[in-house]
Amino acid sequence: MSAHYDLEKNPVDVGVASESDKHPSYIAEDGAVPGETFTYGDGFYAKAQRLAGKLKIEQRGIERVPEDERTDTGFRALLNVSTMWLSANMVVSSFAIGILAKTIFYLGFVDAILVCLFFNIIGILPVCFFSTFGPVFGLRQMVLSRFWFGWWGAKLIAVFNIIACIGWSSVNSIVGAQLIHTVNTDVPGFAGVIIIAILTFAITLFGYKIVHAYEFYSWIPTFIVFLITLGVFAHTGDFRNIPMEVGKAEMGHCLSFGATVYGFATGWTSYAADYTVYQPSSQSRVKVFFWTFLGLIIPLLFTEFLGIAIITATSINGGVNMYQTGYDASGTGGLLGAVLITHLGTFGKFCLVLLALSIVANNCPNLYSVGLTVQILGRWTQRVPRFLWTGIATGCYIAIAIPGYSHFEDVLENFMNFIGYWLAIYEGISLCDHFVFKRGLKGYVVGDYDKPANLPPSFAAVVAFGFGIAGMVTGMSQNFFVGPIALQAGKAPFGGDVGSALAFAFSFTMYLVLRPLEMRYFKR
Repeated sequence: MSAHYDLEKNPVDVGVASESDKHPSYIAEDGAVPGETFTYGDGFYAKAQRLAGKLKIEQRGIERVPEDERTDTGFRALLNVSTMWLSANMVVSSFAIGILAKTIFYLGFVDAILVCLFFNIIGILPVCFFSTFGPVFGLRQMVLSRFWFGWWGAKLIAVFNIIACIGWSSVNSIVGAQLIHTVNTDVPGFAGVIIIAILTFAITLFGYKIVHAYEFYSWIPTFIVFLITLGVFAHTGDFRNIPMEVGKAEMGHCLSFGATVYGFATGWTSYAADYTVYQPSSQSRVKVFFWTFLGLIIPLLFTEFLGIAIITATSINGGVNMYQTGYDASGTGGLLGAVLITHLGTFGKFCLVLLALSIVANNCPNLYSVGLTVQILGRWTQRVPRFLWTGIATGCYIAIAIPGYSHFEDVLENFMNFIGYWLAIYEGISLCDHFVFKRGLKGYVVGDYDKPANLPPSFAAVVAFGFGIAGMVTGMSQNFFVGPIALQAGKAPFGGDVGSALAFAFSFTMYLVLRPLEMRYFKR
């Protein structure tokens, strides 16, 4: 096999059998793993997979998808990936991000809108780009990471992604539980978390097709409720055009809010290719990019802009401010309740329940991808079916979400920034390797994805990752620590958060320096 196989001309004539598969005689000539091989044998893995087959549960994990099993075709495939992200972001969690503009960062209306617009665009571009890799390679996003980080370095990335998947699910579940509690105060926060977790698990258990089928339609009722919310709020006349500030403090607040927006938007990067692997290799990369972009940018801007607008009503002076009272009582749920329940009564409560259930659409990508990510950690984890890891992850994020319910606002801000930090490093290294060293798709030997000896040794990537963390620390602005560069990006004591930007710059630059040395010494 050529060391630089041209994927653009021959996108499927590459690959290798998974070394964990016990029946190499059944591996396709191009190296992909046929689905029927998962059920061969008498061990626990084969028995579990046979049961999964009977229940119509997706059996495939991180193994490369053969061309003849890529059934997500035609225009419906493009709609699938677009509505996937449309539903996942047309949710109350996105709305909650917009609320932070005033409650945490003290921004006005116009400046918050502009920050939201530009940082969302920056954040989703890597998601769109890596989504195009799924049809070309037939590999999941974390498996693709082996080409940039090496066999061992990818395990480090997998650990971060597992934390992100479980953390996302926890944060989202708290938002949904707040809404349920607003509708019925007799329902405690932990009960709302469990309800959302069970519904999410029921969908992700069955895998790729069911997740796409659910996401294809689930955005519709949520979008209608948000339109109702917009109409009711506009009719009240309670919107306040909070003026923007000027000076160093304003700069710092804009940068810090931008870091949070970026963290939410770019958070899907580490899952991107997971949801296009069943599309044929002949699929247009431009179309995949475009439809992914539409599916992300529309709901992110719509929901976050709405959150920015409604939270301005908490600045109304005189008398009892029902918006501030609702927010103080139940966070995001209380704020929405002040709009919907106050003006629409019982129907408003029904709308809030629908918004609470929208969290399921947001959690599905997290929970589905975490089962795949765990399989990156070792051969033995790959021999545990994906759906079992999905169940274990569900238990983990329930255990985190319940105690975090009462500290949601701080959890949300800190977690969004964590996501932005580590993914900025991930993007810095992977994009540097793709464009500078592999020079595009022609530089990949897809058959090496499961051959540790042929992958990068991981030293350059791991060291560059460490430098990315150093950049993050110098530029981060958190309650517990403010970096020296962050202090210069805004007014003391909190400055402005530039951690993600510095994390990307440091990791990109160091990988650019270290990778040639690694290639010269290790010859790979």
